[in-house]
Amino acid sequence: MKLGMVGLGKMGANMTTRLIEGGHEVVVTDLNLNAVKSAESSGAIASTGLKDLVSKLEAPRIVWVMVPSGGPTETTVTTLGDMVEAGDIIIDGGNSNYKDTMRRGETLKEKGIHYVDVGTSGGVWGLKEGYSMMIGGEEEPVKFLTPLFQTFAPAADKGWGHVGPSGAGHFVKMIHNGIEYGMMQAFAEGFAIMKKKEEFDLDLAEVSRTWLHGSVVRSWLLDLIHDALKDDQQLEDIAAFVPDSGEGRWTVFEAIDLNVSAPVITTALQERIRSRDENSYTDKLLSVMRNQFGGHVIKKSGD
Repeated sequence: MKLGMVGLGKMGANMTTRLIEGGHEVVVTDLNLNAVKSAESSGAIASTGLKDLVSKLEAPRIVWVMVPSGGPTETTVTTLGDMVEAGDIIIDGGNSNYKDTMRRGETLKEKGIHYVDVGTSGGVWGLKEGYSMMIGGEEEPVKFLTPLFQTFAPAADKGWGHVGPSGAGHFVKMIHNGIEYGMMQAFAEGFAIMKKKEEFDLDLAEVSRTWLHGSVVRSWLLDLIHDALKDDQQLEDIAAFVPDSGEGRWTVFEAIDLNVSAPVITTALQERIRSRDENSYTDKLLSVMRNQFGGHVIKKSGD
């Protein structure tokens, strides 16, 4: 299967590599020419922009968009919508707000263009471990794209699913990230309490290792905590500054709109906001976890 990949950031580049290794032809474009050259050296077909990319694809064209949410995605999808034809498929694999996705889907549907939203989780580890994909859109194009989803997933029948109509994929990914906020906060607070118990001089790396097997709290996040703590338990060079991508906020807003109580996710979001004004071990560990699973930049003390 041949497709276009727009956006070669960390995840876009890794997804392109996984596609090529899976036997797919990939035409790539990005504002960063070095990223395009790097992908080309790995077997991708380079293009000079969206128009050139579309011209190198055969109908029905498939274009996977992996650019930042908001303006960049809006501009890219709108431009592609004027370039491709009825029957073609545009996929948004980024973290778009599901309401924007539904609106774009309706606009493209009027032109006969299929719009599929794929909430994608896996971060920098997706290349090796595979990605989890929450897919929204019409059944026909989703079925047609099955070989791509199977290539990205940890296994052909695991880690991906068609969860509902247009917007549903990004909605489920939004909730996924809200849950992630709460889980990370709980781990970080628990380890901060143990660190504060100075009379025990706890080996936190050993604690995390012990919990990795048999414990009801064993998880990938705990794996990442152990990897970080075995090298540095003090985290003295880590600034207690934890950004948020926006999806946690959207989850809280959605809970309010739906009149659903979500105190854990809401508090976790508030703690991230608070971290920008204070300095705590909890926030340092949250920052480390984000770096471990997503490759997010760690802000160092003094930056």
